[in-house]
Parts: sequence; structure tokens; C-alpha cells
Amino acid sequence: MKNRIVLVLLLISTLSTAYTQTQLTILGTSGKFYLDHTVAAKENWYSIGRLFNLPPHDIASYNNLNFDKPLDIGQLIHIPLTATNFDQKPVKTAGESLIPIFHLVQDKEWAFKISSIYNDVPVTSLEKWNKTKRDDIQPGTNLIIGFLKVKTDLSPLAIGISTNPAIGNIPGETAVKSDKPADALYIASANKTNNANTPAGSSPVAVKQVSQTTPPASPATNTALPVSNTSERINNYAITHSNGGFFSMEFVAAGKSASGQAGTFKSTSGWTDGKYYALMNGVPVGTIIRVTGTNGKTIYAKVLGQLPDMKESNGLIIRVSNAAVAELGLGEGKFPVDVKY
Repeated sequence: MKNRIVLVLLLISTLSTAYTQTQLTILGTSGKFYLDHTVAAKENWYSIGRLFNLPPHDIASYNNLNFDKPLDIGQLIHIPLTATNFDQKPVKTAGESLIPIFHLVQDKEWAFKISSIYNDVPVTSLEKWNKTKRDDIQPGTNLIIGFLKVKTDLSPLAIGISTNPAIGNIPGETAVKSDKPADALYIASANKTNNANTPAGSSPVAVKQVSQTTPPASPATNTALPVSNTSERINNYAITHSNGGFFSMEFVAAGKSASGQAGTFKSTSGWTDGKYYALMNGVPVGTIIRVTGTNGKTIYAKVLGQLPDMKESNGLIIRVSNAAVAELGLGEGKFPVDVKY
């Protein structure tokens, strides 16, 4: 009897170790992110649902498989990443654990491009989670871009998670008891002090005060790089200044220009400090450009890099930060601009 108990405990320990040593790599495209899972012995729809914190019927439906048909050992299935089990804040409630999900950095990918692919996750979050700087991100690197949120007492993936260096050092990670949504303005302002000079990202890593209401996890179905130009916040810098932004004094015209359609990207910068940023092909990083709308208003922005290689960039010559668009006073959708640099 004693030997049997030892064997059972050894088996559980072996399975738990196998799960905790498995690195989760994200697959798919924006709005359709998923993980791959190979069915192991004695696994079924219910155990896999507990493993990844999803209703088992949803997993079967996602794979176009019959829920009533048993799974085969070695069968490969896709695990969808949804608002239920994919977190990029990161914020968790009591009884939950967060397991890192990685992106394998490809050639010609840089921090902001990776951010735009994965729901505009703040670049500052990528730096903190991976203990690196944006300029140090190299092809072939496994980069944490979010977390699988699971029930600690149900998912073997959560075993030993407290000793995981990536999880144990998430700045501002907070276990909260409330799941009520926070006001969007509070989310933005809660991180404004630390991220005032950060050109990319639109939400804090996590709410730092337990007494405040906590925002829900970002849905994985959000568009990676929204084209809406509607500003939800007031550009306080533009109210008190009229020179087109912080970088206006650094602008040096070199006789180059371009005209065409522009779009936006979200940024925490610019709302109070006037530091506007842009993405534009064929212009060196760090260049200060002048952007003028059809209404005659002008802003000055620093180029961060090229336009993201995605369908939302089709037909655009430039993207500017949403605080810049608020100062330009332009409407929704794509809009024509003249650019000089």
C-alpha cells in the first residue's frame, strides 16, 4: 500500500514538472491568438479545459471537433487565448496564477512593432517583464508578451509558479478581490507619472493600489493597431501651448516632403508633455518631422520607426500618436496630411 502511494505521488510530481517546464509560445494573428497543446495520456476535454482555464466545449468548437468524441494521445489541438485566460495588465484575483506566454522575435521586428502585433501592449511592460531594454531585443529572443491566467488549484501549470523568476518579479502585480471595471481615465492617469516619457503603450502594467477598482484583462480580440482617431482624453498640453508640441524647437527642414493618408497609434506620451511620435517608412529614426492637416493645424513629431507591416497600414504614409491627432483636431478614420522633414 505504501509503495502504491509513493508511485501515485511520483506520477503527480512528474506530470506537474512536465507542465511547469513547458514554455508557452503564442501563435496566430491579432484577434485569433492561440497556443498549441499535444494531448497526453489520460487527458480529456475537461482536464484540458481546467489546464488552460477555458470551457471544454469552447476548445472543441475552436478546433471544429466533436466534443463527444474522445481525444487521441499525441493529438495536436489549438487553445484559444481569450479575455478569460489571456492577460496583459497583469492583474489577477485571489486563487489565480499567471504563466508567461512568449513570442519568438523574428528578423526586422523591434519593440514597437511587437507591441502593435499584441494588442498595443506597452513597450515599458515588455521591458519590465523581460528585464531588458527595447534596443536590446534581438531576433531569436523569446519575449514575454502576456500571461495565461489559470485557476491555481485546478491547473497543473500553476504548480511552482511562485518560483518562476518572470512571474515573481512582475512590477505592480496585484491580487485583487474586485472584478468591477475601472474608469478608463483612472487607468491612464495611474501610470502617467512613471510613463510620461514613454512613446508607446496606452495602459499601466497593473493597478498598484488594492483599494482602487481594477481593470479587466484586455480581450485578445482587440485590433492590434486601431485606426480610430477619436481621443478619449483631453490634450492638456495643447490647451496651454500652441507651438505644435515639445519637439517643435528641434525641427530642421531638409527640403524633403510627402503627402498622403495618415492614421494613429495609442501612446501615453503627449497628453501633458507634448512629446508626439510617428511611424514612417524611409525616414531615419529620431528625425523630427512637421505634420500639417487639411485644417492648417501643425504638430511636430519624432520618428520611432517604420510603419507596422500589417493590413491596417495599407494606403498610409504615416501614423502619429493619438495625442498629436487630438491637437490637430482631426476626425475619425484616415485623414490627409502634408509631412516635411
